[in-house]
Amino acid sequence: MPERHQLKFYQADVFTSLPFGGNPVAVFPEAQGLDDDQLQQIAREMNLSETVFVLPPTDPAAVVRLRIFTPTQEIPFAGHPVLGTFYVLAQLGLIAITDGVTRVMQECNIGLFPVEIHAQEELITRVVMTQPKPLFLGSVEESDDLFDIAKALGLSKNQIVDTKWPVMVVSTGLPVLIVPVRTLTAVRSIVPDAAAIIELCGRLGANGIMVFTTVTVEPLAAVHTRMFAPSIGILEDPATGSASGAMGAYLVHNGLVEVGPMTELIVEQGYEIARPSRILVQVESAGDEIQTVRVGGQCVMMVKGTLAF
Repeated sequence: MPERHQLKFYQADVFTSLPFGGNPVAVFPEAQGLDDDQLQQIAREMNLSETVFVLPPTDPAAVVRLRIFTPTQEIPFAGHPVLGTFYVLAQLGLIAITDGVTRVMQECNIGLFPVEIHAQEELITRVVMTQPKPLFLGSVEESDDLFDIAKALGLSKNQIVDTKWPVMVVSTGLPVLIVPVRTLTAVRSIVPDAAAIIELCGRLGANGIMVFTTVTVEPLAAVHTRMFAPSIGILEDPATGSASGAMGAYLVHNGLVEVGPMTELIVEQGYEIARPSRILVQVESAGDEIQTVRVGGQCVMMVKGTLAF
């Protein structure tokens, strides 16, 4: 069969300054003309947590429109795919940047959101995205539910409830079940039960489970996390921007970090799967109400290639 498509793609590691860290994302800068089945087939072929397809915007306020696919489905919003895509587009010169901060708008399936590209002497130092205003979708308080959550993670229920912090579903674009755990050792010992997590997330209205402890590997980090999302095709994610935004909102909302008009914190993730990640979260508040959540980090270009099919 003759080849019908020659598609250039790029792969970047996101939330890291070093190759082979962070979370890889595949970016296809020219995805016009592909149908939904082809987009999903390509994402399955790339076999990364997310693959991004760049299209012309439908809203003139945006510079591009992004469609984001896991190996099993399209998702309306995500963190590291957006940051990695804008890093790639800026590196390729498809978005003009200047030293300092270049602000642009991205269009995704849930609307328009700002992206900031930070550069110094023509080097991109950080990409930061604004996420939707957080929604606190309820606490999990039933003993049976807490037991099921602990069992799905291979933990005892006491390792969760002894923290005295709530188990909550929080969304800054995608709902995630946030589960506190008392010790770093316990977090590192987790062996996820994919089928049980899928059932729990369906029951509780979440896309995945983010487990955290305030005991960290790096002294500057506020929390150490692991993210499990088998219901969208990702057993464990190395670095999750959308869930880290929800995590930052959870920490501020529950007073687990020192809160000011602008609360800035570092989330560390990916250590257990040998992809250390450093995620910057900024939470802007007015009184007791969170106004804005931003998530950012560094990126590294890793792969330049052509997909032929």
